[in-house]
Amino acid sequence: MTDQPSPPDELLPATRRALLHRTAVAQAEGRTPSLVAAVVRDGRLVWSGARSMIDGHAPTPDVQYRIGSLTKTFVAVLVLRLRDEGLLDLADPLRLHLPGTPADDATVAQLLAHSAGLAAETPAPWWERTDGALRPALDDLLEADAALKHPAGRRHHYSNPGYALLGALVERLRGEPWGEVLRREVLEPLGMDRTTLLPEHPHAGGFAVHPWADVMLPEPLTDTALMGPAGQLWSTATDLARWAAFLADGDDKVLGAATLAEMRRPAVGPDDPDWTSSYGLGLQLRRYEGRVLYGHTGSMPGFTAGLWVSDADGLAALALSNATTGANAALLAADLIALTARHEPRLPEPWRPLPEVDEDLLALTGLWYWGASAHVLRLKADRLLELSLLAGGNRSSRFRAEADGTWTGLDNYYAGETLRVVRAADGSVGHLDLGSFVFTREPYGPADVVPGGVDPRGWQAG
Repeated sequence: MTDQPSPPDELLPATRRALLHRTAVAQAEGRTPSLVAAVVRDGRLVWSGARSMIDGHAPTPDVQYRIGSLTKTFVAVLVLRLRDEGLLDLADPLRLHLPGTPADDATVAQLLAHSAGLAAETPAPWWERTDGALRPALDDLLEADAALKHPAGRRHHYSNPGYALLGALVERLRGEPWGEVLRREVLEPLGMDRTTLLPEHPHAGGFAVHPWADVMLPEPLTDTALMGPAGQLWSTATDLARWAAFLADGDDKVLGAATLAEMRRPAVGPDDPDWTSSYGLGLQLRRYEGRVLYGHTGSMPGFTAGLWVSDADGLAALALSNATTGANAALLAADLIALTARHEPRLPEPWRPLPEVDEDLLALTGLWYWGASAHVLRLKADRLLELSLLAGGNRSSRFRAEADGTWTGLDNYYAGETLRVVRAADGSVGHLDLGSFVFTREPYGPADVVPGGVDPRGWQAG
């Protein structure tokens, strides 16, 4: 067993012990040959721990494991880079860029969100344990007469071939293999030099553990070729800690924070009204112990992986194992976040005054009324405005200042809507217009700006 915090005093001893204990339990009860885990706080690797079946030896955070469907998060970032560069639109049908596949009518967004209705797997034999050379063409990834299992856009239905098609889309628009595009555009800028398509020493071997006896069977280390974008990558705890930090905050060299926020919004409504899991654009979402996590799980023969980020806690965690079943790496990663947050809850940022005062914006703050409904407008840093119901509720929204003097809603009900300050003839502030909603300084007044007018008799007693 090893406990390798980095730096050594970043977490309290009791926290490190709890994390190591949970990791050791996962390895023992999951009967996995080895297991490595890590915690990231505020973008930095602050703890890593490992457990192995070999006495006195455990993998370091730089040992490679196969990460399975965590690969999909990398492919999704490549696709969103293409979108942000204007080379495609998420509403584009696949045929516009990659014609002739059984998924011609599926949109890019539907493929990213697993809502295109495509089959979950390729035709037999099972792609994860067979050489990719068995499927040399895109037509081999889906059966033409059985590719669609559900109407497109209606429900989430996980599709591994769908991500193979996204990898081929990247190759078509970039003109080179998706793995090379990934290395140059994402891995190198983020310093992830131990994330590769094929294993590089030192790496773990993958095993199946017998369900009723403590014996093992080596799993094949396949190159899945065209199916690679669905689950081919190998990586390390150190590299995935960098990936977790990127998913949390973005990096303008790769993808901005606003696009990453778009990726982690649910793309298709969950079937369960009390949902515990959902899917965005290449990122899984999960509710766990009262917090919303985003990231991805992964499995390939011989390996399981899990990586989650909790924005509310400023934490991320990951776990990698080298057994086909047993240790639940995704659950372990979620538990490591919960344990760290329980032992060392995030400290709020100190209150600080704004660096400068804009008198015009300050004059906008305070009470505003939509009809008889009281709202409060607050001024935040960077000219950000926040509008919320005085009595609470679900329509609190933040607004980003634009160059033309308007504000754009960032979240909740008013996301994407435009807030305008409407001035009177003398230049004073008359009212606020928010997507045709009129906000005035007093309930239902003045009559000339309230849609439909106001009864000239004014407010009356009963």
